[in-house]
Amino acid sequence: MKVPVFTGSSVAIVTPFRNGRIDFEKLAELIDFQIEGGTSAITICGTTGESSTMSMEEHIEAVDFCVKHVNGRVKVIAGSGSNDTMAALELSHEAEKSKADALLMVTPYYNKATQRGLIKHYTYIADRVSLPIILYNVPTRTGVTFSTDTYRELSKHPNINGVKEASGNFALLASTIAACGDELNFWSGNDNEVVPMMSLGAKGVISVVANILPRLMAEMTKACLEGDFAKGASMQLRYLELMDRLFIEVNPIPIKAAMNLLGMDVGEPRLPLCDMEPANLEKLKAAMRNINLIQ
Repeated sequence: MKVPVFTGSSVAIVTPFRNGRIDFEKLAELIDFQIEGGTSAITICGTTGESSTMSMEEHIEAVDFCVKHVNGRVKVIAGSGSNDTMAALELSHEAEKSKADALLMVTPYYNKATQRGLIKHYTYIADRVSLPIILYNVPTRTGVTFSTDTYRELSKHPNINGVKEASGNFALLASTIAACGDELNFWSGNDNEVVPMMSLGAKGVISVVANILPRLMAEMTKACLEGDFAKGASMQLRYLELMDRLFIEVNPIPIKAAMNLLGMDVGEPRLPLCDMEPANLEKLKAAMRNINLIQ
């Protein structure tokens, strides 16, 4: 049995930028807001954190800052995935030096590895690190997905702890949980799928909406972990429109817009991402008004 890196809600935290640089003072505020809101773990330098437009130096500095500021209050999961196995290994080693608690590693993107290539990529890294690894399956962004057989093979490695599953493929989730049992933990990678995934055995979520509603996601996952799926479902459905509108444009464009509407002042996304289209921004505002987040 593999003990999950965390249970409950981990925020996929945004990276605030100011004048072209990471705003570390603001990042500290965001981390504190999450911990006060009941978040179980901070996931830094993931997709929502815009790691793809950060230099290697910025990435390493952001992870190190996060670990130091969290100071053991919750777990820190460091994004360290890449389509270059050696770059992923370097980022993983740097996260180890910073004393992160775990690694989040997206499937290699653009070069689209085969299933055999995925096994080789993750095994190569897992053999050379000491931290637990959370695989990240998000085929809409990477163009590649895991198969059940590949999950089963990777679950045999002691350093591969689980999966952030964002494929929306419940058949894959069910077949993998049946095949791997408690040797591979799962977390939802989609806010609008948390309750159904947890009903199948997922341990929680790595969440985008938690950037603005950490307490909601903490309580929703807590309800599911305690077996109260009716309570979890009622919360999921109440906030479903917002969860969907946060993906009306590519993440993290909408969540940064929502945070700025709430006065959180996290700056704009980095190019090639840009501000929301006005019509989509109005749809986001409407969803926020419907749950009384803004007037």
